Amino acid sequence: MNVSQVLHMNGGVGEASYSNNSLLQQKVISLTKSIREEAITSLYCSTSPRTLSIADLGCSSGPNTLLVVSDFIKVAEKLCRERNHESPEYNIFLNDLPGNDFNNIFRSLDSFKEKLRGEIETETGPCYISGVPGSFYGRIFPKQSLHLVHSSYSLMWLSKVPENINNNKGNISMASTSPGNVLTAYYNQFRRDFSLFLECRAKEVVEGGRMILTFLGRKIDDMCSKESGYIWELMAMALNDMVLEGIIEEEQLDSFNIPQYTPSPSEVKLEVLKEGSFTMDRLEVSEVNWNALDEWNDFACESHKFESLHDGAYNVTQCMKAVSEPMLVNHFGESIIEDLFNRYQEILIDRMSKEKTKFVNVTILLTRKP
Repeated sequence: MNVSQVLHMNGGVGEASYSNNSLLQQKVISLTKSIREEAITSLYCSTSPRTLSIADLGCSSGPNTLLVVSDFIKVAEKLCRERNHESPEYNIFLNDLPGNDFNNIFRSLDSFKEKLRGEIETETGPCYISGVPGSFYGRIFPKQSLHLVHSSYSLMWLSKVPENINNNKGNISMASTSPGNVLTAYYNQFRRDFSLFLECRAKEVVEGGRMILTFLGRKIDDMCSKESGYIWELMAMALNDMVLEGIIEEEQLDSFNIPQYTPSPSEVKLEVLKEGSFTMDRLEVSEVNWNALDEWNDFACESHKFESLHDGAYNVTQCMKAVSEPMLVNHFGESIIEDLFNRYQEILIDRMSKEKTKFVNVTILLTRKP
């Protein structure tokens, strides 16, 4: 799998698009709002930059793409008014891999700017927005050009599928039944990738600049825990059933692995300390339900619970389809997709009826050292 070409969310604005199935990611972004406000407030108060350069790495497309940018600008404008400062100019850089639906983002810019003007009482400084295609596991910006870097639910994606994991049979990611060498290979790939990410950003972020990074992760260090990749294990169950029925070849399944590693807080912290260019100001762990619309009511009638469960499983299925369909189509072909996700939804209904299903988020706030 060539990750740089295949890894992207479903584009457009259709039923299976990421744009229409990214409420979960929006909830995760909302959980880190106070950390972002802390970052820009401390940065502005210490430097009062005349030009504020902000990069969102792994921006994808849809309603979440400009949400963080909007929050940053609102806080900056509030700080300017409080101090009677002139508004800075804003350089906004939206980065993702080349397969991302940048056209959808560009089409939304006029409405974004109009909405922003309506939400801010005073006139803001000029806002220049650019799309920056490319892997963040390499240099993508000039030296010392960024004041704020944000990334949410992107850094758990690896630059490539780890090597020498051919014995991860029946699995499509790190799983409770994965051999030890597979788990080690995933961890080592994460370490190399995240270390390179930090090294590259260290060159691009100004002294005193901030980074706010949120990973899909896990609370504990045990790589075999359900927090690692349980959502993918359930998809693997559906694929294994299709192998048993002769719909896909066993070799096809055994050669497919998701390039994703969900790190623990200690694993993230270790790489930051080893690379050495940033101080860690905050490290927080949070949780969010698989079903972003989950408002489970223990006192609801059984029929309502049944309907809610089915709706919830459908929501999770659509979210996972928006994220994984391009990779699955590239490897298995388009013909299996509808059948696969129908099976996957039935498995989710069963599991979500029996256990609490939550994603773990690891968020860090970093400051570039002098």
